[in-house]
Amino acid sequence: MRKKEKTTRRRHGMQVLTLCISTTMVLILLGLVVFSVLTAQNLSNYVRENLTVTVMLGDTVSTNDGHRLCRELYHRPYARNIDFVSKEQALKEQSEAMGSDPSEFLGVNPFVGTLELQLKSEYANGDSLRWIAAELRRNPLVSEVAYQEDLMDKVNRNLQKVSLVLLVLASLLTFISYSLISNTVRLGVYSRRFLIHTMKLVGASWGFIRRPFMRDGLIVGVVAAALACLVLGGAVWSLFRYEPNLTAIITWQVLVLTAVAVVLFGLIITSLCSYISVNHFLRIRAKDLYEI
Repeated sequence: MRKKEKTTRRRHGMQVLTLCISTTMVLILLGLVVFSVLTAQNLSNYVRENLTVTVMLGDTVSTNDGHRLCRELYHRPYARNIDFVSKEQALKEQSEAMGSDPSEFLGVNPFVGTLELQLKSEYANGDSLRWIAAELRRNPLVSEVAYQEDLMDKVNRNLQKVSLVLLVLASLLTFISYSLISNTVRLGVYSRRFLIHTMKLVGASWGFIRRPFMRDGLIVGVVAAALACLVLGGAVWSLFRYEPNLTAIITWQVLVLTAVAVVLFGLIITSLCSYISVNHFLRIRAKDLYEI
């Protein structure tokens, strides 16, 4: 009798271990998808905010006028960052780059002052750029506005495609993960179907019978989520060691949201699967238990 109990306990322990490992692997995949979706949004904002609009000033615009225009543009809702390069600074930089001073043989400074305008991400699209450029050209200090509209449109289209693919992948993976965990949980409950029926015979309520299964499911969910978070955290730490500049894209908000999503998925999926599986066997009649 004692040997049989040990065998049963060992079999149950192996089932719990298998469920924990399979749930951890599924949660790692789900966490990767959530992490990718959140990171893609940050990457989209990062790329958009680093696209530059070059505002060329008139030849007679002084350095003070250039700085005054910078201060005015900083109050515009679309401006994220502005770098002003005066005529003198442009001449100095080009002279160092070419190894000679162009003004020595031309007699005048051939360069003009420029503003390097970086937009907020929500304004970095074709429609917004057209009216921003039109507004800047109306300023008497501005001679020309240049930006790569084709590049910006291409970046926006590609980022939208990537986001759509990730969302579809997340939906499919959620469905697949539920199916995998549900089957694993059902196998564990199936091996104890006669115990469930015996408890029904002695008058135990459905809630009382479900309670230990729900508790085991929640414990498995917590352990699997913790293991998945450790694996994902180790992967992110390795990325930071390889490329420290990724902190501009992989923020602490992304890490926290990914961890919360993994824990919630782990708790919800395992508890929901346990609830459904136990209810399935609670509804089955005694004679049908042998035909499953």
